[in-house]
Amino acid sequence: MDITRQRSFLHDEAQFARALARASAGAIIFALPLLMTMEMWELGFYMDRFRLALFILVTLPVLFGLSYFAGFEETFCWQDDLIDALSAFAVGFLMSAALLTVFAIVRLDQPLPEIIGKIALQSVPASIGAMLARKQLGQQDDADRERRIRSSYPGELFLMGAGALFVGFNVAPTEEMILISYKMSPWHAVALAVLSLGLLHIFVYTVGFAGQESAGNDGFLSVFLRFSVAGYGIALLISLYLLWTFERIAGLSMMELVTATVVLGFPSALGAATARLIV
Repeated sequence: MDITRQRSFLHDEAQFARALARASAGAIIFALPLLMTMEMWELGFYMDRFRLALFILVTLPVLFGLSYFAGFEETFCWQDDLIDALSAFAVGFLMSAALLTVFAIVRLDQPLPEIIGKIALQSVPASIGAMLARKQLGQQDDADRERRIRSSYPGELFLMGAGALFVGFNVAPTEEMILISYKMSPWHAVALAVLSLGLLHIFVYTVGFAGQESAGNDGFLSVFLRFSVAGYGIALLISLYLLWTFERIAGLSMMELVTATVVLGFPSALGAATARLIV
């Protein structure tokens, strides 16, 4: 290997090591609230293993898509995005295992399925944090930023879904989501749905946040239906899936289920609305 190639190899290795270090920091920072939440520890113990495995399988394509928009290192092809997605999940798993062990939540005298369940569940938010570390903790060059600005309509919907998942996941495991829904009347649920939809539209198109979308030449109704209503629909679907995953809907009537979904849909809609800030 000549000197030029050797220096290039060492430079690439150093860049990847720096990206992994930044990803580890992102995994810790973004997952810390859930790593120190009792409901997450309990879910890792008793959660249905099929739902947990499915949740992880759903997370992997989300990480793959996020790698294109905000990966922890610059990517140039789908193979790079795949490697980044797997690397982010590995970082999230390792960071979760380390911190849960330090917190004495995971101990060697516990059954292996319990240990794996607790770590695997926490690795989902940790891996998303690892993937978003470059956007939140690092720097992006102009070409990288321009590529993300030019994302297509399906890409915009994906980002809304990723934002909804990221924010909704942080509160979905808690008992408060169901408690709030029990306290609400149908009229409260309707008011909250209208508020969620209105805030989503305002945050995306009105208040001037970083990454805010432009309506272009489209009329209000077109933009409202194609982005705001579609984004809120995605937030509600993700909320329903999270409630099902965390076994929060068993025994609920249809009205209670709708109300619980609307309640969780509020933070999820805010996550969808601010997806450009997060992602």
